[in-house]
Amino acid sequence: MKKFRFWMEEYQNGSVGDLAGSCLCILGMTIVMFSYLHTVALLQEKLMVSQVARKYILRMETVGYLTPADKTEMRCELENIGVTDICLDGTTMVNVPYGSAIQLKIAGKLGEKYDFTEERMSSAKH
Repeated sequence: MKKFRFWMEEYQNGSVGDLAGSCLCILGMTIVMFSYLHTVALLQEKLMVSQVARKYILRMETVGYLTPADKTEMRCELENIGVTDICLDGTTMVNVPYGSAIQLKIAGKLGEKYDFTEERMSSAKH
């Protein structure tokens, strides 16, 4: 008990500066952690966009172009992910001959402010 009392007397004689430094470190690490989690969430959304693009370029290979039904379905999937301002300019929308190049180009915004472009290119194999 005597050792504990001695330790408490030593601790009480400390300054607020010792505690403030630790609190600032904890606050700083919390800010870094939350910004990291936000970044990981954006990367996850971009990965999901890449998977959607892969799915539809494979469909385009068999048909020869992006059909209106696939275009509508792809837009719905992208909107469910959280993509806004979806633009498909540069995408092959008309049937091309066998072996010709087809392209899928998706542009938009993630998180309402981060622009992205996803481009896929292949050849028609229908």
